[in-house]
Amino acid sequence: MFSKLFGKKETDTKPKAPEIMGLYLGGSFELDPLKLRLVEPELMIEGAAAQHVIQAVGEVNLDTGGKILRYYTDDDAFLQVILDGGDDESHISDVKLWYFYETKTVGSDSQWKQLISNGISQPSYQLEDCVYTRVWDAVGEESPPVGMTEKTYELDGDTSETDQFVMLYERPLSANMVETLLVTGEEKLVNNNFDRCLVKSTGFDIEPADIRING
Repeated sequence: MFSKLFGKKETDTKPKAPEIMGLYLGGSFELDPLKLRLVEPELMIEGAAAQHVIQAVGEVNLDTGGKILRYYTDDDAFLQVILDGGDDESHISDVKLWYFYETKTVGSDSQWKQLISNGISQPSYQLEDCVYTRVWDAVGEESPPVGMTEKTYELDGDTSETDQFVMLYERPLSANMVETLLVTGEEKLVNNNFDRCLVKSTGFDIEPADIRING
């Protein structure tokens, strides 16, 4: 009130969600519907939407100096942009559209330890009739899941952090395309208790030219 009376400008202290390629929290974008119709018959997903509204934004800072940005939409999907060596569009190395396949709650500490030990990272992973091969292989006999922390920005201004343990898999499609599987153990501290779940998502490559920003 006093700032208005004396002409002082009020500042917005809410953290700002990262933006790239014209994508921003609360905005919307459209994907090439022809490309979706052509690739969808080979994919695990069905009924992918061409138009998406961004309802949350995730940000992961990688140990390598890169960054993962995830734009979560109203179609149970997220558009993921990977940056390598900088925060502008010239450093984009990968863009994928992901759809959530399955989320299961992890109910006990023993189940969580078992999941981290050998439930996330396996030489191959099967969903329905499709077999995916592990992409991130270590030098030794074991390839543990990769740990990262995602900061999520919500439309109401709230932010939260989730620890994630992830492994990436692929299976070949026609025309030199691949479908990618992301298996993630997620852990978040809520009211002094750990909220844990196993999340499986499938994705495919998107070219920046396939994306139209609607505003």
